[in-house]
Amino acid sequence: MANDTMDELQQEVSAPTLVRVLLLDDEPANLLLRTAILRKNGYHCLPASTVEEANELLDQIDVAVLDYHLGHGKFGTEVAIELRRRRPEVPIVILSATLEHRFGGPEDMHLLKGYSSVDDLLHALASFSAKRRGKPVVVDARDFFYERISMALGDDILVQILDADGTWQYVNEAAADYLAHPREWFPGRNMFVEMPNLLRDWRRVIATVSTTRETYIDRTRRGLLSVPKPDERPGTWSILAFPMTLHSGETGVVLTARVLERTTISNGVA
Repeated sequence: MANDTMDELQQEVSAPTLVRVLLLDDEPANLLLRTAILRKNGYHCLPASTVEEANELLDQIDVAVLDYHLGHGKFGTEVAIELRRRRPEVPIVILSATLEHRFGGPEDMHLLKGYSSVDDLLHALASFSAKRRGKPVVVDARDFFYERISMALGDDILVQILDADGTWQYVNEAAADYLAHPREWFPGRNMFVEMPNLLRDWRRVIATVSTTRETYIDRTRRGLLSVPKPDERPGTWSILAFPMTLHSGETGVVLTARVLERTTISNGVA
């Protein structure tokens, strides 16, 4: 009997403690679905449909996932503020249908509801679970913001986001592959310093778009570089530069490029 009791205690000690996640959403269908998904992935969920219900659970949770827009003029940030006051160590994820709610509030991460939101949430919870085990977590809201812009434009389009001086803020995977550097190489570097084969008039285009807030459109065989890459067939590019407000609040430019068609090669002649 004593041995059985000891075995049970050892199992309890060795068994991993489930991460307790507060889910706040005033839509019953969303709350039910999100709860089912997180439970399937090994999380212990505490659902709440009102600010008052959520506030009663704040002492029982490890992570809070809060819908931003609630009914009747209520917002998930009300719970976030109270949680940050009472238990500042608990990570907070805000879910919103738009990016209107600016970063920099009480939340640790802001996720956009919709496409890929489940994967985003699971990734966030995995990161915060690591933090719970004593590992540092860095949440780059800026990268998330720019990735959503890139996702809306499409994976087959080269996307670069720059400030008015041509310093990269973000590039997507397609642009990084084309320019032959890993994505993490770009942020903070200036494209005109690092890429001597860029067409010389891009400096003027980026500065003009950023300053005047006008859009630049070009369909050309020049591409982004002044000379094609060695293994690249000539093609017609669709290039677009349009202004945007950067995560820092400064004016910047989204530069996109896409090959419309490649010149066919027959019998070795283009």
